[in-house]
Amino acid sequence: MIFFPKIQSLTKTIRRAFIYLIAIMIIPTVYSIIITQVHTKRYDKIITNVSNANRINQIAKEDLPNKLWLIVCGKEDYFSVVPYEMIKNIYAGISDMQNNTASEENKAKLDVAYRTCTTLHHNVEMLENQMTAGSSVSENEILLDEIRIISSLFSDIMQDFILSEIESAATTNRFIKQASINLTILQFIIVIFSAGLCLYTSITMTNSIRDPLSDMQKFSTEIANGNLSARTSIPEISEMIPLAQNMNQMASQIDVLIKKNIEEQSNFQKAEMKALQAQITPHFLYNTFDTIIWLAEQEDTERVVKITKAFSNFLRISLSRGHEFITIEQEIEHIKNYLTIQKIRYNDILNYEFKINDNLLNYKMLKLTLQPLVENAIYHGIKNKRGRGHLTITADFENESEDRIRFTVTDDGAGFTEERLREVKDELLSSSTDSEKLTSVYGLYNVNKKLKLYYGDKTNGLEIESVYTKGSSISFVIPCEAGV
Repeated sequence: MIFFPKIQSLTKTIRRAFIYLIAIMIIPTVYSIIITQVHTKRYDKIITNVSNANRINQIAKEDLPNKLWLIVCGKEDYFSVVPYEMIKNIYAGISDMQNNTASEENKAKLDVAYRTCTTLHHNVEMLENQMTAGSSVSENEILLDEIRIISSLFSDIMQDFILSEIESAATTNRFIKQASINLTILQFIIVIFSAGLCLYTSITMTNSIRDPLSDMQKFSTEIANGNLSARTSIPEISEMIPLAQNMNQMASQIDVLIKKNIEEQSNFQKAEMKALQAQITPHFLYNTFDTIIWLAEQEDTERVVKITKAFSNFLRISLSRGHEFITIEQEIEHIKNYLTIQKIRYNDILNYEFKINDNLLNYKMLKLTLQPLVENAIYHGIKNKRGRGHLTITADFENESEDRIRFTVTDDGAGFTEERLREVKDELLSSSTDSEKLTSVYGLYNVNKKLKLYYGDKTNGLEIESVYTKGSSISFVIPCEAGV
């Protein structure tokens, strides 16, 4: 339906409707003219191509071989310029047809015809050279027979081209018939549209008052139901425009205030996460400094340098100049630094390996999400089993579309009992859990809450699988986000 600007008078509304009617009545005429011109030009080109093809086919198949035969038999003067003029005409005809044809298939056929004509030209030159060298008539007749074969092949190509052009003409004819049908349909649609336009014009004045009141009533109901994104349309009556604008502005301001409140709550939760993360850091710092002191007392300079370098890099990535997101490559380097420190502390019980898809390294992720999982695997998995433990960190695409990434930390440690595994999962799912009462799973709780806070519905949080005495596997999925 066509919507008019704000109504000023019935006369102007009716006049505007007549203008629309005249405009749409012009459409069939313009359409008919365009279709006629397009298909007439196409027909002209097809007829021209067929005529040229027949002409050069006659030259190649009949005129040229006959002329050469008369020359070979000595009935006409020794090799004249006439055969080359014929070949030149063939080339010119092929060039004209290539410019006129729109079919790629026919252009390919003309390319073959052009190469065949080139071969024909070459053989005519050979015949001239051979006759100049004084060859016998029988030798010249053999070469002339080859020329006739090439001419026959060229004729077959031209016949095939002519058939294709005739098919193109038939296709053009079908298009013209379809265009006629389309024009009839268009005219029918215009008649229906014109009737609708007239009906619309007749009721516009009434609806110009009734519809704005109905819209505002629906708008107020939407606002009352909490849909603050709803807006009422600007009415056509000038006296009601300020009222509608004020109502829209009121809804917009309420929406802004609510979103601002939500953002403040989110920032508060992020600050809570950072505070919880700060509670974890000193525990690792103290143990690392104790290890450095112990190695220094043992005068193990090499390992002191190694652990100090790893610790320095660990702190650098942990700070990341305040950035919340870092590349996956930086996160993996962060874990390697962490494991280098832990390997020195727990050399007799800890082995680890990385299985990282190199194509992921430049994607971004929330920093310090893997390290707590690795720490949990060491302290609550591998340390609680007898003998050496093995830790595997994996990162790869979640699916073939490569729009999600799955990270997994697997250990062959003590694992969880079924009852304890249920308790841990329940604690992770509970948004109201007091972090001070989480004891051994506060690291997992921290990571799970960070994932939900920053990624929202794009992640399901931590997924835990465990078999008692066999080990555990903790994983999570995040969306692919391009690195900076």
